[in-house]
Amino acid sequence: MTVHKRVYRKRFKIVLVPLGEVDYGVVNRLATNLVSIFNTGVDILQGMKIPKEAYNRTRGQYYSTVILNKLELLRSSSREKILGVLDEDLYIPSAGFVYGDADYDGKVAVLSLHRLKQQSLDMFDDEKLFLFRTVKEAVHQLGHLLGLKHCPNPRCVMHFTNSLLETDGKSEKLCDNCKRKVEPQILIE
Repeated sequence: MTVHKRVYRKRFKIVLVPLGEVDYGVVNRLATNLVSIFNTGVDILQGMKIPKEAYNRTRGQYYSTVILNKLELLRSSSREKILGVLDEDLYIPSAGFVYGDADYDGKVAVLSLHRLKQQSLDMFDDEKLFLFRTVKEAVHQLGHLLGLKHCPNPRCVMHFTNSLLETDGKSEKLCDNCKRKVEPQILIE
């Protein structure tokens, strides 16, 4: 008779890093939502300044790669997935703006709240809608840190969006295909 042992691996931990002048109430509500979505621990580090060298004066935006490089220095464990949260506008050279960015190898990501606050198509942009958008984009960035690429399913949280209308149209959850790809990492007891 063969006895199969169940192997338990340590779960990942999410670490939120407030950057610059960000509302800590939003960061706390985001942490609460991420705990329930990923069923894992979420720590909130003391805030840090946004690196001055990330600011592009010509664009009036912050270059996300510079911020990701600074966030990577904060990792104390391979289990940590670090998500920086800031209120400033982000960009990458190939795009006018990004809601967030992730370094798959470094296991760090950054999320900008700046454009998630803006009104779209005369919709009332209340605090609940803003938080819902924030959670979706945070889950999207953390999905990248779990190895997921963009998903073609427009309802999946991993679907690439370039407008608030698209962001509002997708779920805060992974589709079944994406969920199967990360289940070994997020469902381990």
